[in-house]
Amino acid sequence: MTELKKWKLVRSQLVLNHHWCQIRQDTIELPNGTIIDDFFVNIRPDIALIFPVTPLGEIVFVRQYRHGIGEILLELPAGRFNPQEETAISAASRELTEETGYVAEQLTLMATFYDNPVKDTNHIHLFFAKNVKLIGKRQLDLTEDIEVVLVPIVKVKEKIFKGEICVSGTVAAIFLGLDLLSQIVSKQ
Repeated sequence: MTELKKWKLVRSQLVLNHHWCQIRQDTIELPNGTIIDDFFVNIRPDIALIFPVTPLGEIVFVRQYRHGIGEILLELPAGRFNPQEETAISAASRELTEETGYVAEQLTLMATFYDNPVKDTNHIHLFFAKNVKLIGKRQLDLTEDIEVVLVPIVKVKEKIFKGEICVSGTVAAIFLGLDLLSQIVSKQ
């Protein structure tokens, strides 16, 4: 079995530098010596995604339009942040309140994943938010038009299997969150 090797970065240049989108064009050398001069990489901010559970056993979702696919989707609250300027946990707390008005009694990091490692540079940080309560004021961004939707825990998996919840980060956070919930319940 041959040993896997990393690609060698020969040159890199920023070809699009906009507030909403940064794209880098890399020239790379593959382990077999082949040169690829147009490998494009999306420089994206990290994302904090929250699995918020109310004391009544409901999960707080957001329904919003996603222009990339032209659809309205049911997702968990989430938002972008710059790790040099803000911690993942503070971003999670901020995004939860800004998008939903809910505040978490406690936030726990469940996992950190790569969002799309083929072409994107960012991570997605998945948080469990325990005993969230509606006490904050929503502060939506210019491009956000969000409906807050409460879904009983027992209905969440069904919505995934029916295709009503179909965003990968949300699905990953749901399964991790449901597993963590079952561990909490089994300890009580």
